[in-house]
Amino acid sequence: MVKLAHLSLAGVLALAWVTQSAAAEEKADDYPSNTIRIVIGFSPGGGSDVTGRVIADKLSDKWGKPVIVENKTGAQGNLAMALVAKAPADGYTLAIVPVGNAAVNPSLFRELPYDMKEFASISQVAVIENVLVISSKSPAKSLKELVALGKAKDAHFTFSSPGAGSQAHLAAELLARAAGMELQHIPYKGLGPALQDVLSGEITMTFAQLSNAKQFIENGQLRALGVASLKRSAALPEVPTIAEAGDLPGFEALSWYALMAPAHTPPAIIAKLSEEVSRIVKLRDVADALAAQGAQAVGGTPQELANIIAADTARWAKVIKDAGIPQQ
Repeated sequence: MVKLAHLSLAGVLALAWVTQSAAAEEKADDYPSNTIRIVIGFSPGGGSDVTGRVIADKLSDKWGKPVIVENKTGAQGNLAMALVAKAPADGYTLAIVPVGNAAVNPSLFRELPYDMKEFASISQVAVIENVLVISSKSPAKSLKELVALGKAKDAHFTFSSPGAGSQAHLAAELLARAAGMELQHIPYKGLGPALQDVLSGEITMTFAQLSNAKQFIENGQLRALGVASLKRSAALPEVPTIAEAGDLPGFEALSWYALMAPAHTPPAIIAKLSEEVSRIVKLRDVADALAAQGAQAVGGTPQELANIIAADTARWAKVIKDAGIPQQ
């Protein structure tokens, strides 16, 4: 009798699972039936904003429903993250999430108004290459020469960044530990001033997004010592990777943007969004629009994005701890 009851319960649970799955599939078939909102934590005109608007326009064209972008600025993107984390998990509120909010801020801030467990991965959208640059006035002609000079007894090397916890900051700290050299961080309020003082030679080096540094590299004002990716950049194919140039296998410090949703969004809706985003980023006009921002279109599955977030979270947590970067 107990056995029969057990089987009956199992049957009820199985039926419930099938019913829920069918409901989720039905929701995905009908999705979207309303306006989709893509929330961005930074001001209009920046890389994350442009990325979100390109995706929004193409989703709207495809599905014939409004897809709007909402800029919710403040607290280095954390306010936008909190808004999306608490939104209904129905696929109608999404977020463009930079690497900083997904994989850096959880280690950089004592308290966050969100937890990454409150998010579901959809797809990586684009990556932004960072390049290590020094002034063309520097005596170092290569990364190995820079490291050798930096290890000298009387060396006092500095690096600039747009602020504590930025990719430029973390990439330089990663390099310092990988190469065994001392570097002093000089934070600036914004990329422009941070790059300007490298141009003048007042600051030794910086990691800059390729789109911001490329013109200065090409006109000879900056010397590119390596790109912080695992393969060379198509935009500067003659510049080696840092792994190559410094004999530092596996060195990587990429910026990226991803599309995410509140946790527990139906898997069928996540899959539909992921498939569509991966299609969109392969379109020539989309790739060109992203390239104008110094970004490379990527795409990919939810699991691939989850793996990237996990790897980068571990990488930057270690750098923050090893470098003694204080929590904010």
